[in-house]
Amino acid sequence: MDRKQKQKELDSLAEDFKDAKNVFLVNFQGLSVTNDTVLRSEMRKNRVKYKVVKNTLAQKASVGTSVEQVMGKFVGSTAIAIFEDPVELAKLVSKFAKDYSQFKFKAGIVEGRAIDVKDLEALVNLPSKEQLLSKIMFLINSGAQRLASATSGVSRNLAVVMGQIRDQKQDS
Repeated sequence: MDRKQKQKELDSLAEDFKDAKNVFLVNFQGLSVTNDTVLRSEMRKNRVKYKVVKNTLAQKASVGTSVEQVMGKFVGSTAIAIFEDPVELAKLVSKFAKDYSQFKFKAGIVEGRAIDVKDLEALVNLPSKEQLLSKIMFLINSGAQRLASATSGVSRNLAVVMGQIRDQKQDS
């Protein structure tokens, strides 16, 4: 790689790190080509930006960004995974780590904060953003449904009582 290519890669990484809210560093050493191909296709399918990085370039690119907090983890075979939803990314990385023992989580940045393996496990156990929104909408909707059925019950009871009064007056 010549100097121009290195500078281009450095600029690209710096841009990725500057824009990214969630970045995971993973070790893929020992992963077979077949498994790596499966990994990359799954990452692409889930719209995760995944690429192998040169450690020295990544360290330089991380300066001045939130990724600088984990700069010391750029050792050995390193790849980065960047995605909008940290929970989905954590679940995807965790799934691959379980499926392929060579694939290991090193460190990460979630919303500007450094995380370790323990934090990754906590993220994996969280419901996704869509699931949380669904639960909130269910709770809001169930309250509205209860209110609607309570108010319709009052009017229904009033109608029944009015009908009974009418029937009594007609009988007398």
